[in-house]
Amino acid sequence: MKKIGLFLALISLLISCDTGGNQKTLKEANGRMNNLLIVMKNSEWQGEIGDELRKIIAEPVLGLPQPEAQFEVTQVPPESFGTMFKASRSILNIGIADKNAFTAVTDVYASPQKIITITGKDKAGLILEIQKNGKALISEFKNADLLTVQRSIYKNYWDPTKIATFSKNGYSIKIPKTFSKVDDTGDFVWYRMRLDGGNSMELFSYTVPIKTIDDENGNNLVAIRDTIGKKYIPGEIEGSYMITEEAYTPHIFDVKLDGKNALEAKGKWEVKGLYMAGPFLSYSIIDKAKNRLVVVEGLTYAPSMNKRDYMFELEAIMKTIKIN
Repeated sequence: MKKIGLFLALISLLISCDTGGNQKTLKEANGRMNNLLIVMKNSEWQGEIGDELRKIIAEPVLGLPQPEAQFEVTQVPPESFGTMFKASRSILNIGIADKNAFTAVTDVYASPQKIITITGKDKAGLILEIQKNGKALISEFKNADLLTVQRSIYKNYWDPTKIATFSKNGYSIKIPKTFSKVDDTGDFVWYRMRLDGGNSMELFSYTVPIKTIDDENGNNLVAIRDTIGKKYIPGEIEGSYMITEEAYTPHIFDVKLDGKNALEAKGKWEVKGLYMAGPFLSYSIIDKAKNRLVVVEGLTYAPSMNKRDYMFELEAIMKTIKIN
């Protein structure tokens, strides 16, 4: 029983702090997006339990040109989980206890904060719980980080009513003022955030009419992107423009956005006639009321840098979309 006493005490403290959390002022949580603090015994982290956990948290993010793990990870044993670590934004507790369980709580020691605890009666039970809840684990932490990024966006963004494309077409996106306008024709809008070394994050949006069922199911997604690229997104030499990378088929998923069916696409873009490329993420919302697709897309040009966090920030911006 001694071996689980410390861990059970930690879990009890988490629960008791959570139930009383509304009665106290919490400090501001620290830590970057997509960073995860794991609290578990060193022996378990270095053994089979840790191996099973790493299969989930170290799985590469889909759609990036180079492998980047879901999270940057710091692991500490329960006895080292002191004041400094308790203010972390994303905390995962793993250990042997008296039941197999998966629990998630918010704002225990700091705010905004997400703490997930996974326990098992023995090693086999704990590994099974990790396997069973892998997708939920990723989703809980990613959604919490998205909300944190959006809270920052809401503090300082361009007025959507003064963006011609949004006003004309009856929808809006909250674009942070760290981005500057490149183009706004009334039918196509383009904002850019410059990064170090000539790199950038790009955000586009436009609408297209739904003409066939293939427009709705994603079969025409590449053709639509390439048509828009040729019309609105020129390269640096005459005749060059952005296209979907010909050697890489985008991954397309059915999702919900602003309460409507949508297509999420993760893939790679390139510039026809130039050696420029990178990842893109797009959402094509099926607006049945107006028989159209409302498309918003983010991409990164940063050939010498990791791109996971840039694409994550673009995702947070795009998910502020509202259709009137």
